[in-house]
Amino acid sequence: MNRFASLLFRYFIKGLLVVVPMGVAIFLIYWAVSKLDNALNLSDVLWVNPKTGKGLYIPGLGILTVLVLIMIAGVLVTSVITDPIRNWLSRWLNRLPLFKFLYSSIKDLTEAFVGEEKKFNEPVLVEVSPGVKKIGFLTQHDLSVIGLPGDVAVYFPFSYSFAGQVLIVSAENVTHIDKSAADMMKFVISGGVTELK
Repeated sequence: MNRFASLLFRYFIKGLLVVVPMGVAIFLIYWAVSKLDNALNLSDVLWVNPKTGKGLYIPGLGILTVLVLIMIAGVLVTSVITDPIRNWLSRWLNRLPLFKFLYSSIKDLTEAFVGEEKKFNEPVLVEVSPGVKKIGFLTQHDLSVIGLPGDVAVYFPFSYSFAGQVLIVSAENVTHIDKSAADMMKFVISGGVTELK
Protein backbone atom coordinates (compact mmCIF):
# COMPACT_ATOMS: atom_id res chain seq x y z
CA MET A 1 0.00 0.00 0.00
CA ASN A 2 2.87 2.37 0.81
CA ARG A 3 4.32 1.72 -2.62
CA PHE A 4 0.98 2.56 -4.26
CA ALA A 5 0.67 5.80 -2.23
CA SER A 6 4.25 6.72 -3.12
CA LEU A 7 3.52 6.13 -6.81
CA LEU A 8 0.37 8.30 -6.63
CA PHE A 9 2.29 11.04 -4.83
CA ARG A 10 5.03 10.95 -7.49
CA TYR A 11 2.41 11.25 -10.26
CA PHE A 12 0.80 14.13 -8.41
CA ILE A 13 4.12 16.01 -8.10
CA LYS A 14 4.93 15.46 -11.79
CA GLY A 15 1.46 16.69 -12.75
CA LEU A 16 1.87 19.67 -10.46
CA LEU A 17 5.15 20.59 -12.20
CA VAL A 18 3.30 20.67 -15.53
CA VAL A 19 -0.04 22.18 -14.53
CA VAL A 20 1.08 24.98 -12.17
CA PRO A 21 3.53 26.77 -14.55
CA MET A 22 1.11 26.37 -17.46
CA GLY A 23 -1.86 27.54 -15.40
CA VAL A 24 -0.02 30.55 -13.97
CA ALA A 25 1.31 31.53 -17.43
CA ILE A 26 -2.17 31.28 -18.99
CA PHE A 27 -3.72 33.20 -16.09
CA LEU A 28 -1.13 36.01 -16.29
CA ILE A 29 -1.54 36.33 -20.07
CA TYR A 30 -5.33 36.34 -19.76
CA TRP A 31 -5.21 38.87 -16.91
CA ALA A 32 -2.85 41.24 -18.78
CA VAL A 33 -4.81 41.03 -22.04
CA SER A 34 -8.20 41.51 -20.35
CA LYS A 35 -6.94 44.48 -18.28
CA LEU A 36 -5.47 46.09 -21.40
CA ASP A 37 -8.63 45.39 -23.39
CA ASN A 38 -10.88 46.84 -20.66
CA ALA A 39 -8.73 49.96 -20.33
CA LEU A 40 -8.61 50.67 -24.07
CA ASN A 41 -12.00 49.37 -25.19
CA LEU A 42 -14.18 52.29 -26.28
CA SER A 43 -17.05 50.21 -27.65
CA ASP A 44 -19.26 50.81 -24.59
CA VAL A 45 -18.81 54.57 -25.08
CA LEU A 46 -19.24 54.63 -28.86
CA TRP A 47 -22.13 52.17 -29.16
CA VAL A 48 -24.90 52.82 -26.67
CA ASN A 49 -28.09 50.80 -26.80
CA PRO A 50 -30.85 53.42 -27.16
CA LYS A 51 -33.40 51.23 -25.35
CA THR A 52 -31.36 50.46 -22.24
CA GLY A 53 -28.94 53.39 -22.32
CA LYS A 54 -26.07 51.00 -21.59
CA GLY A 55 -22.94 50.69 -23.65
CA LEU A 56 -22.33 47.67 -25.84
CA TYR A 57 -19.08 46.01 -24.78
CA ILE A 58 -17.26 44.16 -27.57
CA PRO A 59 -14.52 41.91 -26.15
CA GLY A 60 -11.17 42.27 -27.89
CA LEU A 61 -11.89 45.65 -29.47
CA GLY A 62 -9.42 47.44 -27.18
CA ILE A 63 -6.56 45.12 -28.19
CA LEU A 64 -7.57 45.39 -31.86
CA THR A 65 -7.57 49.19 -31.57
CA VAL A 66 -4.05 49.18 -30.14
CA LEU A 67 -2.78 46.83 -32.87
CA VAL A 68 -4.31 49.00 -35.62
CA LEU A 69 -2.88 52.20 -34.09
CA ILE A 70 0.59 50.62 -33.86
CA MET A 71 0.39 49.50 -37.51
CA ILE A 72 -0.76 52.97 -38.64
CA ALA A 73 2.08 54.60 -36.66
CA GLY A 74 4.55 52.17 -38.27
CA VAL A 75 3.29 53.00 -41.77
CA LEU A 76 3.38 56.75 -41.09
CA VAL A 77 6.89 56.71 -39.62
CA THR A 78 8.19 54.49 -42.44
CA SER A 79 6.47 56.07 -45.44
CA VAL A 80 5.08 59.52 -44.69
CA ILE A 81 7.03 61.26 -41.93
CA THR A 82 10.28 62.66 -43.26
CA ASP A 83 13.45 63.54 -41.36
CA PRO A 84 12.58 67.28 -41.05
CA ILE A 85 9.19 66.43 -39.49
CA ARG A 86 10.83 63.85 -37.19
CA ASN A 87 13.47 66.39 -36.11
CA TRP A 88 10.80 69.06 -35.48
CA LEU A 89 8.75 66.60 -33.39
CA SER A 90 11.86 65.61 -31.44
CA ARG A 91 12.71 69.27 -30.69
CA TRP A 92 9.13 69.91 -29.58
CA LEU A 93 9.13 66.87 -27.25
CA ASN A 94 12.47 67.96 -25.75
CA ARG A 95 10.75 71.11 -24.45
CA LEU A 96 8.55 69.02 -22.15
CA PRO A 97 10.97 67.89 -19.40
CA LEU A 98 8.89 65.17 -17.67
CA PHE A 99 7.43 63.82 -20.90
CA LYS A 100 10.89 63.86 -22.53
CA PHE A 101 12.33 61.79 -19.67
CA LEU A 102 9.51 59.23 -19.71
CA TYR A 103 9.29 59.04 -23.51
CA SER A 104 13.03 58.63 -24.09
CA SER A 105 13.39 56.04 -21.28
CA ILE A 106 10.49 53.92 -22.54
CA LYS A 107 11.63 54.31 -26.16
CA ASP A 108 15.17 53.17 -25.32
CA LEU A 109 13.87 50.20 -23.31
CA THR A 110 11.49 49.18 -26.12
CA GLU A 111 14.25 49.46 -28.73
CA ALA A 112 16.52 47.36 -26.52
CA PHE A 113 14.13 44.42 -26.85
CA VAL A 114 12.45 44.83 -30.27
CA GLY A 115 14.36 47.51 -32.17
CA GLU A 116 16.64 46.99 -35.14
CA GLU A 117 19.67 47.20 -32.83
CA LYS A 118 18.75 45.03 -29.85
CA LYS A 119 20.79 45.90 -26.76
CA PHE A 120 20.55 42.74 -24.66
CA ASN A 121 22.15 40.49 -27.26
CA GLU A 122 25.64 40.03 -25.75
CA PRO A 123 25.55 37.75 -22.70
CA VAL A 124 28.69 38.00 -20.56
CA LEU A 125 30.17 36.69 -17.33
CA VAL A 126 31.57 39.32 -14.99
CA GLU A 127 33.84 38.47 -12.09
CA VAL A 128 32.48 40.64 -9.29
CA SER A 129 34.78 39.24 -6.60
CA PRO A 130 37.28 36.38 -6.44
CA GLY A 131 35.41 33.18 -7.23
CA VAL A 132 32.04 34.94 -7.77
CA LYS A 133 30.70 35.64 -11.26
CA LYS A 134 27.44 37.22 -12.43
CA ILE A 135 25.67 36.82 -15.76
CA GLY A 136 24.83 40.08 -17.48
CA PHE A 137 24.41 41.71 -20.87
CA LEU A 138 26.95 44.09 -22.34
CA THR A 139 25.16 47.34 -23.22
CA GLN A 140 28.02 49.82 -23.83
CA HIS A 141 31.45 48.87 -25.16
CA ASP A 142 33.13 52.26 -24.73
CA LEU A 143 32.60 54.67 -21.85
CA SER A 144 35.42 57.07 -22.66
CA VAL A 145 32.80 59.77 -23.33
CA ILE A 146 32.20 59.91 -19.56
CA GLY A 147 35.88 59.61 -18.72
CA LEU A 148 36.00 55.84 -18.22
CA PRO A 149 38.18 54.38 -20.98
CA GLY A 150 38.67 50.66 -20.56
CA ASP A 151 35.36 50.24 -18.73
CA VAL A 152 32.08 48.87 -20.08
CA ALA A 153 28.44 48.98 -18.98
CA VAL A 154 26.80 45.66 -18.13
CA TYR A 155 23.11 45.17 -17.35
CA PHE A 156 22.36 42.51 -14.72
CA PRO A 157 18.72 41.36 -14.69
CA PHE A 158 17.27 40.17 -11.39
CA SER A 159 15.83 36.69 -10.99
CA TYR A 160 12.03 36.38 -11.07
CA SER A 161 11.73 40.03 -12.07
CA PHE A 162 11.85 42.37 -15.05
CA ALA A 163 14.04 44.77 -13.09
CA GLY A 164 17.81 44.84 -13.03
CA GLN A 165 20.80 47.08 -12.52
CA VAL A 166 23.61 48.52 -14.60
CA LEU A 167 27.17 48.28 -13.33
CA ILE A 168 30.29 49.88 -14.78
CA VAL A 169 33.05 47.25 -14.79
CA SER A 170 36.53 46.92 -16.18
CA ALA A 171 36.51 45.34 -19.63
CA GLU A 172 39.15 42.85 -18.53
CA ASN A 173 36.70 41.33 -16.00
CA VAL A 174 34.17 40.58 -18.75
CA THR A 175 34.05 37.22 -20.56
CA HIS A 176 31.65 36.64 -23.46
CA ILE A 177 29.30 33.65 -23.20
CA ASP A 178 28.86 31.58 -26.35
CA LYS A 179 25.12 31.04 -25.87
CA SER A 180 22.05 32.80 -27.20
CA ALA A 181 20.96 35.94 -25.35
CA ALA A 182 17.40 34.60 -25.01
CA ASP A 183 18.62 31.38 -23.34
CA MET A 184 20.85 33.29 -20.93
CA MET A 185 18.06 35.76 -20.08
CA LYS A 186 15.72 32.83 -19.30
CA PHE A 187 18.45 31.23 -17.19
CA VAL A 188 18.97 34.37 -15.10
CA ILE A 189 15.29 35.29 -14.71
CA SER A 190 14.41 31.72 -13.69
CA GLY A 191 16.96 31.90 -10.87
CA GLY A 192 19.29 29.48 -12.67
CA VAL A 193 16.82 26.59 -12.81
CA THR A 194 16.25 26.68 -16.58
CA GLU A 195 18.33 24.01 -18.25
CA LEU A 196 21.02 25.33 -20.57
CA LYS A 197 21.42 23.60 -23.95
